[in-house]
Amino acid sequence: MPFLSATTTVWVAYSGGCDSHALLHLLAQLRQTQTFELKAVYVNHGLSANAAAWGEHCRRVCVDLNVEFVALNVDAAPQTGESPEAAARNARYQAITNLLQAGEYICTAHHQDDQAETLLLQLLRGAGAKGLAGMPQTSPLGKATQLRPLLGFSQAQLQSYAEQHGLHWIEDESNSDTGFNRNYLRHEIMPLLRQRWPSADATIARSASNCAEAAALIEVLAEQGYQRVKAEATTELLISNLLELDKARLKNVLRYWIRLAGLPLPADKKLQHIISDVLHAAEDKSPLVHWPGAEVRRFNGRLYVMSPLPEFDASQIIPWPDLTQPLALSDGRWLSCEETEQKPALDFEVFESGQVTIRFRQGGEVCQPAGSHFHKSLKQLFQEAEIAPWQRQRVPLVYVDENLVAVAGICLSEEVSNKEGGCQLVVS
Repeated sequence: MPFLSATTTVWVAYSGGCDSHALLHLLAQLRQTQTFELKAVYVNHGLSANAAAWGEHCRRVCVDLNVEFVALNVDAAPQTGESPEAAARNARYQAITNLLQAGEYICTAHHQDDQAETLLLQLLRGAGAKGLAGMPQTSPLGKATQLRPLLGFSQAQLQSYAEQHGLHWIEDESNSDTGFNRNYLRHEIMPLLRQRWPSADATIARSASNCAEAAALIEVLAEQGYQRVKAEATTELLISNLLELDKARLKNVLRYWIRLAGLPLPADKKLQHIISDVLHAAEDKSPLVHWPGAEVRRFNGRLYVMSPLPEFDASQIIPWPDLTQPLALSDGRWLSCEETEQKPALDFEVFESGQVTIRFRQGGEVCQPAGSHFHKSLKQLFQEAEIAPWQRQRVPLVYVDENLVAVAGICLSEEVSNKEGGCQLVVS
């Protein structure tokens, strides 16, 4: 447990079951000798007709223990391709993350048996060392910290504690449903393993700890490799540097990079596609590898990872009647004219000669940049400014009537430039 004081807030993720009830009771006992604020949160997933009654049971227990109680309702309906288990877990953790404040702690009742099941599930999914490391004792959860203080205890030990202290808990009927992978392992596989190897749970949990140490070392290597291949002052990766790595180091760096961006990791098959289809693509190609929640692209010798780009209507025409006021674009960005000492700058007077609209690339657009005697195609301007192909359709084009007079962030046309200074177009 962390250093406890009167300003420390410790939450318990309390389901009303035996494990979380034992944890709540233990912390309530600890509070008698150490000063800290103890709270409990119950999450109703809406998946059982008994959920409301369970919540009431949890509330009464908290009243008896003099523990502040909060009940949260979530929508745990799975998305396409998402398992019911994952949907419930994601909804639960998101609700708890939103509840907790910076510096607070949330204790969950994961125990040794849970750790063994987690490692086996990850093994069956083909996970690497990081996945096989199982659940850590401590991990960040939003602005707060998640603690798992019971990982060193078996479920049998927790039940024995609960019985010795006369605790009353609820039994979730879904826990016996072997249609769920974890329940199948718990009720069908683990009993057989324990018959042959009585200390199976502890041994498997020890393997998880060993994998955690290996994963930590792999992480160090990944960070070192990442520093070797990243472009200076950006999070983009230099493809020429990536290709110097052997396959194992390359995959390790790519996983680290994607995780650092806060995006979901791809399956190994997708990772292989990044290597074969993106890294080794011809310079003039714009390959894309995507998976739920993320995508990887290449441009100008660099590798980019990002959230999937939303749909964008490039055929829209947006009037801009007052250039002194920021203009809201359809994708949440803003276009504004801001004063600048940069020269040449935007001359407001030219815009009084016609209707100003914002449009987007359709193909064939040309513009005469300020200071130039020649027109350039929009494609040329984008290439010179090193605008990535997937962003080009989204760059605002400023028209006066039917004339393209400015490309936001890239160029002003000769006819709207002011050599004495003025304003510049800014997209934010």
